[in-house]
Formats: sequence, C-alpha cells, structure tokens
Amino acid sequence: MPANMIDVGPNVPRRRNAFLRGLGSIVLKLAGWKVTGKVADEPRFVLTGGPHTSNWDFIFALMTLWKLELDVHWIGKHTIFRWPFRSLFTYFGGIPVDRRKPGTLFRDVLQGFSGNRPFIFALSPEGTRSKVERFKPGFHRIARKADVPILPVGVDFGEKEIHFGELIHPEDDFQADAARLRAYWENFRPKYPDQF
Repeated sequence: MPANMIDVGPNVPRRRNAFLRGLGSIVLKLAGWKVTGKVADEPRFVLTGGPHTSNWDFIFALMTLWKLELDVHWIGKHTIFRWPFRSLFTYFGGIPVDRRKPGTLFRDVLQGFSGNRPFIFALSPEGTRSKVERFKPGFHRIARKADVPILPVGVDFGEKEIHFGELIHPEDDFQADAARLRAYWENFRPKYPDQF
C-alpha cells in the first residue's frame, strides 16, 4: 500500500476517477494533511464528519473522498440542481431535496439504501458551522431506518489529519449514540475550537 494511504476494503462503494484521485492526493500533500484510520469494509453506511466549524472542513473532507475514490452521496437544496450544474452535482453524489415538502428528505435518502444496494450517505450531525448544544438526529434516524452503521470521521486541524474511526451501530437511544460521537470528535482539534 502506498505511503499515506489507508485501507479501503473491496465491499466499500467506489467511484473510480484517476484525475480526482490525483487532485485530492496532491491538494492534501501540498497542504500537509494526512489520512489515517481504516474505512470499514461495509457496502452501506452513513458517513458523518466533524467537528464541523469551518468551510475548510468540507474542502479537506472532499479531497479525502476523492483521494480514496469513495462513492459518497449527499443532499442539497433542489434549487442548486439546475442547468448547467445538475449533471455535475449528480455525478458527485448529490441528491436534490425540496425542503418545502416535509418528509421528502428521508424518503429520497432511504431510496438510495433500498434493495440492499451499496450506498454511502454523508451528513453532518451538527447541521451548521456554528456551535450547537445538540446534534440533529437526522443522520441517526436514517441509519436506523436503513439498518446501516455509522462511520465517524474526525477532522483535526492541529495534526492536519482526517481520521476514519470505528463503526457505530446505532441503538434506540439517540442521546447515547450522540454522546459516543461527540466523545470521538473531542479527540480532534477543530479549525475554530470555540464553535464546537
């Protein structure tokens, strides 16, 4: 395995693209960032990253996904999925959601997990870059309804590291699972510590 590369098992959904893999690798290397841990060898899971306090979290996370060629899906307001960006956003895993229609978010995301097909869905429990007292339960609700584990990823600006953690198998008790997730993320230094 090449230096600064982590193990990605054969069951993990991948989107092979040599250009994006190279771009992600180069950007992370030039910025001095490393990727550690292990991507659990699972075909279906909810990926959740944090602590989320800056737009830079997204940039380094995206470069990591490109470097590892992970086929990750995410949600965005339906209004951004218009020409000329619709095809691009869809290629990169985007799922348009009309927030004016209650319940469509869960329906559209759960459709991705239907039929036991390989599917990774990414969502931030914080839902914002600002400080929050409680995580939003959407990521947990989706994982429970789809009967899939949660893969936490830590973003550490102190060590310049993206770390893939151990799977969390969600239980009935959302608060207990949220506490486990927060405890994991407390090991990492956010860009703006006062916002976590």
